[in-house]
Amino acid sequence: MSHKAGFINIIGNPNVGKSTLMNAFVGERLSIITSKAQTTRHRIFGIVNGDDFQMVFSDTPGIIKPAYELQSSMMDFVKSAFEDADILLYMVEVGERELKDEAFFKKITHAKVPVLLLLNKIDKSNQEHLEEQVALWKEKVPNAEILPISALNNFNVDTVFNRILELLPESPPYYPKDALTDKPERFFVNEIIREKILLNYQKEIPYSVEIETEEFKEEEKIIHIKAVIMVERDSQKGIIIGHKGSALKKVGMEARADLEKFFDKQVHIELFVKVNKDWRNNQFQLRRFGYQQK
Repeated sequence: MSHKAGFINIIGNPNVGKSTLMNAFVGERLSIITSKAQTTRHRIFGIVNGDDFQMVFSDTPGIIKPAYELQSSMMDFVKSAFEDADILLYMVEVGERELKDEAFFKKITHAKVPVLLLLNKIDKSNQEHLEEQVALWKEKVPNAEILPISALNNFNVDTVFNRILELLPESPPYYPKDALTDKPERFFVNEIIREKILLNYQKEIPYSVEIETEEFKEEEKIIHIKAVIMVERDSQKGIIIGHKGSALKKVGMEARADLEKFFDKQVHIELFVKVNKDWRNNQFQLRRFGYQQK
């Protein structure tokens, strides 16, 4: 019996629903989902296994014009998604009319692999508007197969999954058949804490933050975690901690609740805040946090 396997890479503008879609495919919350742009910073693999197939989904940062080194590194993850894709999922939302970077758009229209253009958030549209959008994208991306979906409401997600299965090339699996992702446990600790910061703080604060898990000790009934929240300036440190530590305590409580669900085990978490000046423009720091592969 033949086996199919391949890399299915999801690309698109910020906030179009890429992370929601991957989590729907994988059945686990591997990617942060918030209403804020630039939530996904890394390229995250979510692996779906069947008896005779393995789909390696890849969530990527939303395509933007980089303003600092961190964002340039994020766009390098998007570039790499074009290089190893067996199938490209180009995601747009109803009402959208263009990609924010012309060079990336050309890569999509000249792709040598199958492209499925997923028109997301159709629950916010009517039939007439939807037909107009389909016609627009057929003209813009003639090499793509267009599938209207609502990732949030799981509408047509099965149709996309089945179409991917049809298009998958024959190949042995790339990862062990019980694997869910390529990322280690500490990565998801960092992401869950960062999500709570995105949800609890305003303006520039969430985008100036990086998380580093310094300790992850798993015992039979409990996991002990020590994590550091890095900020760029002293003033941000005070905001993260809050009055008498109240803001930091709230982040810790919310993160612990999600971590206990994620690991299905009791969690004890300690959070610390440190200033790491201008880390978003520091190549050494970006390499240390896994943003630069060189």
